[in-house]
Amino acid sequence: MMNLLGRTDVDAGEVFVNFNQNITSLAVASSGGYSLYSLGSVDSTLDKIYHTKSDELFLIERLFESSLVAIVSQRAPRKLKVCHFKKQSEICNYSYANTILAVKLNRERLIVCLEESLYIHNIQDMKVVHTIRDTPCNPQGLCALSSSSEHCYLAYPGSVTAGEVQIFDAINLHAKTMIPAHDTPLAALAFSPSGTEIATASERGTVIRVFSSQDGSRLFELRRGLKRCVSIVSLSFSTCAEYLVSSSNTETVHIFRLDRSATETAEGHGSKQSSDDWMGFLSKTVTSYLPTQVTDVFSQGRAFASVTLPEAGVRRMCAITTIQKQLRLLIASQDGYLYVYSIPTVEGAECQLIKRHDLRLEDHYAMDIKETNSLVDSPQTLGLNSGVSIGGAAGVPPSSAGAAGAGTGGSGGDGKSAVSVTIGVDKPSSSYASAVKGDDPVGPSSA
Repeated sequence: MMNLLGRTDVDAGEVFVNFNQNITSLAVASSGGYSLYSLGSVDSTLDKIYHTKSDELFLIERLFESSLVAIVSQRAPRKLKVCHFKKQSEICNYSYANTILAVKLNRERLIVCLEESLYIHNIQDMKVVHTIRDTPCNPQGLCALSSSSEHCYLAYPGSVTAGEVQIFDAINLHAKTMIPAHDTPLAALAFSPSGTEIATASERGTVIRVFSSQDGSRLFELRRGLKRCVSIVSLSFSTCAEYLVSSSNTETVHIFRLDRSATETAEGHGSKQSSDDWMGFLSKTVTSYLPTQVTDVFSQGRAFASVTLPEAGVRRMCAITTIQKQLRLLIASQDGYLYVYSIPTVEGAECQLIKRHDLRLEDHYAMDIKETNSLVDSPQTLGLNSGVSIGGAAGVPPSSAGAAGAGTGGSGGDGKSAVSVTIGVDKPSSSYASAVKGDDPVGPSSA
């Protein structure tokens, strides 16, 4: 996650891209509005679910396949809007004291990340249930929220000088564990689909590690490269949790296979070597005389497969999912393309390009809903707070902003006193509830 305020990429005719939680949809924002695409037939066509003209956006998140989207515009970077795009209605909006750097959501929680605080909303009624204050300075808005409701964990940096990961239980509202993941500050975080594992990368970008999010134990250590340090841009588990994919500011995308059977076997046998396993004996003997830094390199997993794209320096979001019973690597880039690759079954084989979609073109499969800026000027409401200011935002007296108790150690306050202004009613409507549950999913054939 980078600081998207200013959005020089959009200003240059490029786009902001983001997959939803279960990789069934792609959100694309440009200077002229935003679009949502279905990925169900991406091998051949890219079906557009929705398009609207709007203010320039620098953040957009869709809740699974539901009609709910959370957006932040460049014109109002401190304001979060939650909209029901199928009904072309704004459900609610919240204003914060500082620029919103990231928004994450699942079926239980919506997280708003500011530079030095995190707000946790109950997504069922959008009330603030907890505020994590005085977090280490986080100008990139780096955080991750598990898509699982059972293991609903929030992760964020615990230090500005080292790669510490703070895991927070977003349901029971307490710190769960702190993981000393790297020596240098964090650059990327990603939860597995179940929420029980978390992948991390540091600013150095050479090593990716996977930990248990429940007890902090290290499960995998993966070597991205040796020759150069890079900036990791995207880190994502596959929907089957068997692979991990990373992209950086280089032209190469790396895929790692997470062989849990080998890990379980090693744990079951411990460090005992078989008498006839002479290769294992030799390896153990040789590495015992080598420095720790060198033996670490030997023990780290290498990329299972990789893809080399046309140029470096392009921000790319990557995901691995199953589409029509086939495993696919999806690469959405800020220069306006979506690449679809097959993933080999044999280690070291090449990923084959299946399709390249141009996200900047209007296709004849698209179902466009022509809409003006009515969501901005005169929004319809669906029964939630239609206007709330949080933490001393514009229009809120300073005394109100100070009413929220500051926590220590990166967390504190129940968040209730942070809501200074409330307009509307608190009880969510049936339309909003069904949208959260996903009872009214929208597909390309929706009217």
